[in-house]
Amino acid sequence: MKRIPAIILSLALMLPLAACGGGSGADSSSPSPSSSAAAASTELNVYMWQQYISDDLIANFEKENNCKVNLSYMSDNADAITKLTSGGGDEYDLVMTCDAYMDSLVAGNYVQKLNLDNIPNSSNINESYWTNKDYCVPYLMNYIYVVYNSATCPIEITSYNDLINPALKGQISTIDGARNLFPIALVALGYDPNTTNKDEIAAAYDWLTKFNDNVVAYGNAEQNLTNGTASVALTYDGNASWAMSEMGDKNTLKVADPFSDPVQLGFDLYVIPTGAKHVDLAEKFLNYICDPSVMAKNLEEYPYSCPNDAAVEQASDNYKNDPARDFSYKQNVFFQKDVGDALTIYNDYYQKLKVGE
Repeated sequence: MKRIPAIILSLALMLPLAACGGGSGADSSSPSPSSSAAAASTELNVYMWQQYISDDLIANFEKENNCKVNLSYMSDNADAITKLTSGGGDEYDLVMTCDAYMDSLVAGNYVQKLNLDNIPNSSNINESYWTNKDYCVPYLMNYIYVVYNSATCPIEITSYNDLINPALKGQISTIDGARNLFPIALVALGYDPNTTNKDEIAAAYDWLTKFNDNVVAYGNAEQNLTNGTASVALTYDGNASWAMSEMGDKNTLKVADPFSDPVQLGFDLYVIPTGAKHVDLAEKFLNYICDPSVMAKNLEEYPYSCPNDAAVEQASDNYKNDPARDFSYKQNVFFQKDVGDALTIYNDYYQKLKVGE
């Protein structure tokens, strides 16, 4: 999975609501309102990250609700935003997005308000982790960690500024995306990670050019750590967990701890697009994934941090004791916020960074 916001995102969020009418799936044979209502109990269309939800969870939901769940997959966050801003309800009943874009999605009327009376299990989600309780349900959350191989990394890492040390040239595997990397650079420079100040964003770009000199690969951090391509990774906690597990008894990977800088915490959220055809089944699905026993089993396969306190309580000991998530600096976090029109500035610089300008 994960994440490459593109410049199309900032343009899409400025589209008027009128642009959301009729997608490519609409034709003269579209079902009548009455037949659509009947179909709502048997079909659910979901757009989300690939390899991010248990096959058993989907199969059990289908069996319990006598329905078919159709999963389609995004390659980056821009895909999801484009779907939502171009009439997502014509194709999908649930779309996965993240906390950085919720304000714009709500303001543009691209997502519809939830009826939490129909999602009673949502009460299991920690109140601190609701990005917008009226319009989205948190699924999983991701701390962005610095993980390194203590046997091969030439330096000890205790801050983001260590990542631009020339000793790490060609040794870092990193997540992608402007809204993941720029906040880290801004924190390293002592700025607000969600700044809209042009000069501060420019300074962050300069920092990232130094970071980029040390990057051997964007993406696939788990594989690059375990096969020795990289000795350092900037990655999500769930991916760090997989990498440590794959190393087994020979694990020499460690999360940088103690760590002096705040750690980025992001949320993957389900929203119901405006105009969705199967809202009742979408609400049933949201309620289902918030069931503690259901989510606890899901965490065995996808060991990311979870906002559902009751599910964490029911999770396996392996999950609870996972070395990829048991760190004190998780108390020192920052969140992505919607930066509005400044997103265009971020994306312009990010395109320059990726082509090496």
